[in-house]
Amino acid sequence: MLRTESPGALSLREIARRAGVSHGAPRRHFPTHLSLLSAIARSGFADLSERISGALNAAPDTPRERIAALSRAYLSFATTERGMFELMFRHDLLRSDYLGLRDAALPLFRLLVGLVAAASPEPSPQVVAGAIWAGLHGTAQLWNWGSLTLATGATDPAPFVDALLTAHLGRQP
Repeated sequence: MLRTESPGALSLREIARRAGVSHGAPRRHFPTHLSLLSAIARSGFADLSERISGALNAAPDTPRERIAALSRAYLSFATTERGMFELMFRHDLLRSDYLGLRDAALPLFRLLVGLVAAASPEPSPQVVAGAIWAGLHGTAQLWNWGSLTLATGATDPAPFVDALLTAHLGRQP
């Protein structure tokens, strides 16, 4: 459903209908709508982690190239799994932390912090990683909304990764 509709369409009743079960059946496993959405979002973080792991396994072994690979995988996920991406970062889900959803998201950020620390320990790797993540997330959202294409004429979001890394890590030597 997330590939064809917005996360707002994910009601317990509609999921049950499409699964061919009674409308009350999902309540046996997910007592609230929030718990269902949190479980789906956790699976999204697991999928994103797998994509990033695959990208890092194929990346050259320099910190900057690994940050670029992580960034491209993040952006690719965000633009190809738009509904899931939107669901994963819903503030109400993350704020509620149902099913430990924040804990599902934090390992990716910690990975980015470690890569930034290896690439450029000054200034604070957490701050630089936060700025890169904010830039990636903003790029993904603006791309998904069509705003970057409208403003820049770009047909591919990938070049924005290089611009972000240059802005936050400096030019590649």
